[in-house]
Amino acid sequence: MRTLFSLALFCLVLSTTYSQGLNPPEIEAQQQIKQVIETFFDGFHKQDSSIIKSTVADKVVLQTTGKDQEGKTRFREEQFAKFLNSICSIPDSVKFEEKLTSFSIQVDRTMANAWVGYEFWLNNEFSHCGINSFQLVDFDGEWKIIYLIDTRGKAGCMKE
Repeated sequence: MRTLFSLALFCLVLSTTYSQGLNPPEIEAQQQIKQVIETFFDGFHKQDSSIIKSTVADKVVLQTTGKDQEGKTRFREEQFAKFLNSICSIPDSVKFEEKLTSFSIQVDRTMANAWVGYEFWLNNEFSHCGINSFQLVDFDGEWKIIYLIDTRGKAGCMKE
């Protein structure tokens, strides 16, 4: 009887612990990761390569995928230096904004994934939408982006 009571008490404590949701360190990590991504886009919108570089690891992989006009899947990788150059060379006459619409962040120890919805606007006109999937690593207390892949398309973007 004593063993049964101990088992029941253990199950009650265990279920109470898991029903409380995320623990504070995980919530703090998610907030830090969201801040890194928002800082990345702050640098993106300001066309400031030093801000963008502050959010990424020494080696970062950039890729994109989507459907072309014929409906075929396309996939390409972009060199980070070329990406920075293309962002920083956009003329002042061109207004662009990537509006982040949602965040889903998972963390396990020193690794995280952030699934971030977005809409891209060019000269105040809707261009496309998709998902940015970020992989991040915690380098001794500092989260850095190591990998970014995005999807791009127009279908299913705007809720009328």
